[in-house]
Amino acid sequence: MVTALGKSYRMKTLMSGAFALWLRATSKLRVPLRRIYSHAYLAEQLKGKLPASVVVMGRVDVYGTGAISVGEDCLFYPDLHFETQGAATVAIGDGVVLSRGVHLVAMAGITVGKGTMIGEYSSVRDANHGREAGISLRDAGHNARAIAIGKEVWIGRGVTVLAGVTIGDGATVGANAVVTRDVAAGTTVVGVPAKPVQGR
Repeated sequence: MVTALGKSYRMKTLMSGAFALWLRATSKLRVPLRRIYSHAYLAEQLKGKLPASVVVMGRVDVYGTGAISVGEDCLFYPDLHFETQGAATVAIGDGVVLSRGVHLVAMAGITVGKGTMIGEYSSVRDANHGREAGISLRDAGHNARAIAIGKEVWIGRGVTVLAGVTIGDGATVGANAVVTRDVAAGTTVVGVPAKPVQGR
């Protein structure tokens, strides 16, 4: 006599097998379909046009005004977070690569130059929370200053770029650095706070 538990187990086994076959049969379609969906999802959230040459590997979430411009031939990995508030804009140049989990948050403005690469889970935020006596931190507003990242800049994994910073063309920022002041063109900086590497 077959118990209800036995029937349930057999049904799960059959369904699991059928699902596995379906996944194998459709495996070559999944990546292109995910890219098409992700591109359309991002395009729908932006004020401006998203070029067809931009490759979007997974979901990108856009918060605020959607005032984000994107150049040609960019590569966006999954789990990106874009945010613009008020009159702020984010301008991303041609050929930019944003790795998984990058956050771009603008209340004044952020520009990312042509050919720049930003590593996984890096955070570029142009504002800090303000503090006012008698007002909760959440309601005290922000102090915002624009961020400019030049062309062909390489920002490593887990970097934090803070308000008001300019990073010059061809600069390199080492993994997990916190960039609190300007970085000259062609310079390599590392550490917390980020400082130029000596002897190079």
